[in-house]
Amino acid sequence: MTKNIIGLEQAAKYISERNYVKAHQACVNVIEQHGHHPHAYFLLGIIHIEIGQIEKAIKLLERANSLVARPICYAYLAKCYALKGDMQLALEMAKQAPVDSLERALDLDTVGVSLSRVGLHEQAADYFKRALHFAPDNAQFHYNYAVSAKFAGQFKTARKHFEIAIENAPNFYQAYFALSDLGHHENQQTHLARLVSLSSQLVNHPEGRLHIGHALAKEYEALGSYDKAFNALTHAKLPQRQRSENALRDYQSIFEILHMQLGKHGDISGVENNAPIFVVGMPRSGTTLVERILSHHSHVASGGELQDFGVAVKETVNTQSQRVLDAKTLTCAYKSNMGVIGQRYIERTAFLRAHSPRFVDKLPFNFFYIDLIRRALPKAKVICLQRDAMDTCVGNFRQLFSIHSPYYAYAYDLGTIGRFYQHFNNWVGAFSAQHPDAIYMQSYERLVSHPESEVKALLAYCDLPWEEQCLSVEENRLPVSTASKVQVREPINTRSVGRWRHYQAHTLALQALLDNG
Repeated sequence: MTKNIIGLEQAAKYISERNYVKAHQACVNVIEQHGHHPHAYFLLGIIHIEIGQIEKAIKLLERANSLVARPICYAYLAKCYALKGDMQLALEMAKQAPVDSLERALDLDTVGVSLSRVGLHEQAADYFKRALHFAPDNAQFHYNYAVSAKFAGQFKTARKHFEIAIENAPNFYQAYFALSDLGHHENQQTHLARLVSLSSQLVNHPEGRLHIGHALAKEYEALGSYDKAFNALTHAKLPQRQRSENALRDYQSIFEILHMQLGKHGDISGVENNAPIFVVGMPRSGTTLVERILSHHSHVASGGELQDFGVAVKETVNTQSQRVLDAKTLTCAYKSNMGVIGQRYIERTAFLRAHSPRFVDKLPFNFFYIDLIRRALPKAKVICLQRDAMDTCVGNFRQLFSIHSPYYAYAYDLGTIGRFYQHFNNWVGAFSAQHPDAIYMQSYERLVSHPESEVKALLAYCDLPWEEQCLSVEENRLPVSTASKVQVREPINTRSVGRWRHYQAHTLALQALLDNG
């Protein structure tokens, strides 16, 4: 279809060189000279994916498919919807690009990553394996396969492919961190030496510095060298400190709006649907553990960290800002039709109810939306985790969250984390005091110390019958794509309680801040 049209070959070449302006012009020239050519629209869709204009990319790929439907177009539509967080449409598009219909390694990897993003790691594995059949030395493909395997609990496979990625790309810093995140190295000293060497090479590379610094911290922690671990974290995060301060200022304006709206009467004519169970709280507070408990129940499906409520709000108010959550969007949301927001959320999550009447949405930052959830989905259950403030804040500092997510931008400075925690705690406390029936406050420490009584109470709140299997989270075989992917495959235990004390000498300012808060 494309070999006789020089302009398409030029466009593909320009895309590979990241010269998207020339690539775009080459595609436009083809359409002007040859009419509505499906591959020209396909390449235009790829260009818009690369520059982050996902909605435009979807329209162009759909245009290409309307001319000639091809699995390759569906593959990239799956990527687009996965990037948007629309799990249902991502899955539908991936089904139109079966593994044996794709012959290019990049296209196979694209579908694999899309399926991995929506939590379908077993299906993703087939695409990754076929991609590696065509491109056995591609470090990125090995890394992508390993990440998916790690989320699926296949740690041996993950470790193997992270190592192969490093063999093929010795400076692949994400793979080094991923190996440290798995823990239990057979050659720990060798791995530590690799990290120390790479750390000096990446001092002026902010992203690499973060990954290797966090990897070093994990290795030092495993050796009991907590001073070295803390110093590695501090060094890694230092260039990001201003970013944390900027993020906190943005969050402060959001918290102010939430408190201001809390006492006001507004639209509460939401959707009477009891399917969703929201698990919210600060990151590293136990939200994944509660999700694993609930999703082990026979009536409950796991949605993971869904973006759908925030997206439903954003789509309803249609503000022009690039972020899903900001002060203007939140202000407009309170003036919106709550039924529309609730119905859009229910529509976006319909696929989760295919086999179970209830599902868990465990995006921690949905705590920003708990009042809107009360209005838009009055029958939904909301569980908020509360964990010791020091354990929570130090846990946030120790964790390498998604670097490109604006949600986590506060987490590069310990003092900023402490102030963010105070805002969170004040907000959920105020909401709980005013609407005690709309939220269930779950203590992490009580849960891990007295699991049977706490889980029984938790299930009762969710209107779920008692099932003893909910206590055995280590037997829950569903994938985990959060920072707790290794820990939650163990039985419920108290080992993380008081872990912050390893860093007590380095956290005096944080202790004083929280004590006076």
